[in-house]
Amino acid sequence: MTDLRVGLASDADRYLATDQTVWFAEVLSASTEEQLLGLPVDQRFAVDVDGADPATYPGIYGVFPMTLAIPGAADAPRQVPCAGLTWVGVHPDHRRKGILTTMLRHHFEEVHAAPGTHVSALHASEPAIYGRHGYGLASHELVVTLSRGATLTAPDLEDAAGTITTQMATATDPGVPARLRECHLAVAELGSVVGEQAYYERVCQQLPENLRGKEPWRVLFARRDGVDVGFAAFRRNEKWEHARPSSTLDAWAVVGEPATRLALLRRLLDFDLVSTVKVGTVGADDPLVLWAGGPRATGGIETYDSLWIRLVDLPEALMDRAWSAPCDVVVDVVDRAAPWNEGRWRIRADDTGAATVERSEADADVRLPVAALGSGYLGGANLLGLARAGLVTEQRRGAARELWHALRADVTPVAAVGF
Repeated sequence: MTDLRVGLASDADRYLATDQTVWFAEVLSASTEEQLLGLPVDQRFAVDVDGADPATYPGIYGVFPMTLAIPGAADAPRQVPCAGLTWVGVHPDHRRKGILTTMLRHHFEEVHAAPGTHVSALHASEPAIYGRHGYGLASHELVVTLSRGATLTAPDLEDAAGTITTQMATATDPGVPARLRECHLAVAELGSVVGEQAYYERVCQQLPENLRGKEPWRVLFARRDGVDVGFAAFRRNEKWEHARPSSTLDAWAVVGEPATRLALLRRLLDFDLVSTVKVGTVGADDPLVLWAGGPRATGGIETYDSLWIRLVDLPEALMDRAWSAPCDVVVDVVDRAAPWNEGRWRIRADDTGAATVERSEADADVRLPVAALGSGYLGGANLLGLARAGLVTEQRRGAARELWHALRADVTPVAAVGF
């Protein structure tokens, strides 16, 4: 069997060349470190084997250090460290040799050994892959299309929205990455991921090849009493049809509490020379659809998977979050990739929202893959629904319902920004 060695990627050019081979996008003229902006040197990993092409690695992956907003006390999300898995790729010459499995096991071991980090998360390029490695789909994203000038109705938010002023900046303006991070951290809702400042520097990066026929990314900051309370990142694509403006405004994310988002969205819907506004990173239960008058009042809604979550240190991850109801359930967890999670655990949550998770020799009430707990971790994916679908096995009648009622959250997780 081929000896696969996983470690830090010592050659940044080789790392980048591997990514370019796997994803086959246009090769950019920027320097290697410019293209790797935001991905810490000590979080770039690669697989090597004897006889491999010295210009590329057989496989690579990276990690963005992030925080994840999970259920907390008094309905306020709690932000915990999260390993944002990214830049995953296997060279075409080395497929089906166990490289992805080896890299992910290395990743889980790295996270498990890191003090205070108990979960990994990702956005899946191919969703079928990551469920096999213990990631569960924890939130959904909508992309909502609206016509310019669309009316958003929210009577009880009018006064609060009226206190918001907006200020437009360009992503490359000095200080914008720091403002984005500080604001995002302050208003993060359940299911949000927030990166370090280098992540926002990457978001704001404007390389020439990415600007062909497009304007630079703009940021619309929402302010109240001189303080940033939200933002919208967007850009417009110039287009004319029959001598009439027909441009599309693409909003990558609109961040803030509801009244703030209402004010930002109304501003986005009122730009000159724009005919269509597409808003991405919209949560499954985001009020935007209600403000617009329902799904048929929009120009269309597309639904995608958003954040996939993997419990790397199962007991610690489950004890990190607040629980919404008491429960006493023994779960038999299947986790081949992180064997320290495998086996039976007794989950006891009390009426204060705290839980203990300990090894147990008792008969299991529920048998489930670790991915199911990842899906339910933010309180959005219905564990009882997974049992009805045959993806979770209930061995004590009512146990899946009991566990789900303790896991669920009052609000659906928001969609997470891409990384």
